[in-house]
Amino acid sequence: MERVRSVAQRVTADRGFELVDVELKRAAGSSLLRLYVDKPGGIGLDDLQSVSEEVSAILDAEDPIEGHYTLEVSSPGLDRPLRNEADYRRFEGKLAKLSS
Repeated sequence: MERVRSVAQRVTADRGFELVDVELKRAAGSSLLRLYVDKPGGIGLDDLQSVSEEVSAILDAEDPIEGHYTLEVSSPGLDRPLRNEADYRRFEGKLAKLSS
């Protein structure tokens, strides 16, 4: 998973985007690899598509995930979790929903 995160981080950073999170959900016969990507002002479909294409090409070449998987690149959406200090600073002064 660290190799996947490293590839995704490199691709997003090269574009000035933020890699918010990486999820790998395994299921019988297939897995879902989901990347959450954002940028200041919000990320568009063309941005997400370009990240998807480049990450997919690199992962196909390096093959760090065992078995068949589907790659999905998405924005974190309105319910974006705050995971680190930079997230909290970015949304300082805005309304937040807390859960445990």
